[in-house]
Amino acid sequence: MKADPAAQLRLLDLQDEDTRLTQVKHRADNLPDASRLSELETRLARVRDEAVAAETILSDLERDQARADQDVQQVLDRMARDRTLLDSGTIGDPKQLQSIQTELDSLARRQSDLEDIELEIMERVEGARAAAKQLTAQRDELAAERETLATSVHEQRSALEAEARLVREQRDVIAAEIPADLLALYEKIRTDHGGVGAAPLHRGTCQGCRLALPPTEIEDLRNAAADEVIRCEECRRILVRTPESGL
Repeated sequence: MKADPAAQLRLLDLQDEDTRLTQVKHRADNLPDASRLSELETRLARVRDEAVAAETILSDLERDQARADQDVQQVLDRMARDRTLLDSGTIGDPKQLQSIQTELDSLARRQSDLEDIELEIMERVEGARAAAKQLTAQRDELAAERETLATSVHEQRSALEAEARLVREQRDVIAAEIPADLLALYEKIRTDHGGVGAAPLHRGTCQGCRLALPPTEIEDLRNAAADEVIRCEECRRILVRTPESGL
């Protein structure tokens, strides 16, 4: 293939822009804050689940406490009725009076047992309420931190997208100056060789594969026409001759 030496030199400018695009994309794909955001979102999701579980446990315990309170109150109400009846003086039958007293004694024991249960549930409610409060506060703190970090990541990515657009615009200008057949060859090689389609020959070394050319190849390059498109024998990239090539 033949191409004007100036067009070949422009390939290096095009390669610079493509390299910049690759670097911008790499930076966008590997933002440290994006990695931290992902970790934070994982933590936030876990804490949210834990907070929901804690609130569910608290709600269940509060229902248990309400039932325990109701059970105690029912016993107290029954005891109050029995005492009122016992103190009214309307009952003269000793057996009936003894029966009421026996029931009061039984209700007192029942009250003690229920109050023990009530106290235990109250202690569990307090522990569950403290755990739920702590997890809720942690969830809210993580959510706020996530919002701040997400905003930072969005701003960083927006800046990189703007930079990429500028580079693409500059690339399009350069690409328009390169003959179609040379550009097509460059694009194919770039796709097949890790994003590098053209490299300068610098002091006898291909800057694409970083290997020094043997003396015979250097001699062939010296004798090659200036408009001949040369490719590195090792990496097969387009080898662009410059004043620093050492020919």
